Amino acid sequence: MRRALVRTCHTYDWMLDGDTEAALSYLKGKGAMDPEFFCKFSVDKENRLGNLFWRDPTSLLDYIAYGDVLIFDSTYKTNMYDKPLVLFVGSNNYRSTVIFGCALLHDETFETYKWLLETFMTFMKDKKPISILMDGYEAMHKVIDDVFPMSNYEAMNNLKDDELLRNF
Repeated sequence: MRRALVRTCHTYDWMLDGDTEAALSYLKGKGAMDPEFFCKFSVDKENRLGNLFWRDPTSLLDYIAYGDVLIFDSTYKTNMYDKPLVLFVGSNNYRSTVIFGCALLHDETFETYKWLLETFMTFMKDKKPISILMDGYEAMHKVIDDVFPMSNYEAMNNLKDDELLRNF
């Protein structure tokens, strides 16, 4: 098991190389301009980025207002590092998509998803969703049972089924 250092973008004080340093510098700048901006990341013992989660103040307000149904999708791997990109999304009262938070993950293990969902909950004022729509990874099922024991969840292979979304 990898041991990782965990930091927030407001508190990191060492240099990482290349793209990671540029991304963290950008996020640290966002945090310096707005104390309600949040990001958290982990670094492994080789000083490489492990996991990264971020959300802005608007995402928090949207989640407080519209986070009863959470869509949790980690199917995006289009980045050059082949890291899973996780989006936490929902729908507002105008049926427009709202983004509650984003993450880049090291892998798709139980431990990583647990870190992610616990981080998400901590920085979303511990508001738990009533229902969760997610893609079908087994590790996610176990973590959701652990972190959101009272929430209903549905594993979906395709979240574009309007009939199913209306009935959920």
